[in-house]
Amino acid sequence: MPLAELGLYQGRNPKPEDFEEFWDAGLAEMHAIDPQLELTAHDFKQNVADCFELRFTGVGGARIFAKLLIPKKLEGKAPAIVGFHGYSMHSGDWADKLGMVANGAVVAFMDCRGQGGRSEDVGGVIGTTLNGHIIRGLSDTPDKLLYRQIFLDAAQLAGIVMDLPQVDATRVGATGFSQGGGLTLACAALEPRIKRAAPVYPFLSDYQRVWEMDLATGAYAELKNYFRNHDPRHERKEMIFTQLGYIDVQHLAPRIQAEVMMTTGLMDTITPPSTQFAAYNKIVSPKRNVIYPDFGHEGLPGLNDIILEFLGGM
Repeated sequence: MPLAELGLYQGRNPKPEDFEEFWDAGLAEMHAIDPQLELTAHDFKQNVADCFELRFTGVGGARIFAKLLIPKKLEGKAPAIVGFHGYSMHSGDWADKLGMVANGAVVAFMDCRGQGGRSEDVGGVIGTTLNGHIIRGLSDTPDKLLYRQIFLDAAQLAGIVMDLPQVDATRVGATGFSQGGGLTLACAALEPRIKRAAPVYPFLSDYQRVWEMDLATGAYAELKNYFRNHDPRHERKEMIFTQLGYIDVQHLAPRIQAEVMMTTGLMDTITPPSTQFAAYNKIVSPKRNVIYPDFGHEGLPGLNDIILEFLGGM
């Protein structure tokens, strides 16, 4: 789509009729949990941050892991940043967060359940678990969708960080690339106290559009594999995409109250720009989109500096 058309696009994937009730019930379940918070000092030798391994209990009883960094020199309560990683990966190195900490922020980066880090995936769904997390629970009831639990983990982590004695709960931001961008949007939607959100080429948006563009490859390949194995004639296509609608961040976007700075590469064939704009166009809070016309799903020159300035201005 041309950029002008992208600015009007409203998405293709259906929204379930009980979408709002579904997420209200999920939040009620999350808030009822005793997180059994555990902080363990991590001996990473540097002069900027005190480092901790943070663990908490999420929905369904899984123990969720995050890296927590607190500036060594604090004067009063600090702003905070929660961060989320790309699909199948993990929360990264301690060192790559020190720039944010040196800028005065408490920083917490989460490992997603069952991916490359240390958070648990406790399972317990009917149907295939062969190919990835988008389809985990797709043959079961919507509350068993794995991304329901991961979205709630992201919001729960933000709430835990806001409650830390070192943190000013009115100045908490969120960021991440790809899957991390999708989780940034979900986090800001489900934890309305998030002040600023910086999602970069967000994943997990407008699944049906991805399918219709014949781009169910790479990170979205499990959609194609699910149809080939479990609905080869597309007899349940409408039902399947409607079920995926529960974990489509474009439908959560209207809940966001944070100021949003999204970033999109117009040559992205992994998370197509139209799917990103499907979510962006539904955000009603203050927003802007940083456009990289000649870039795709890759490193974007200068962007880390832009994000640091944006989140550092809370």
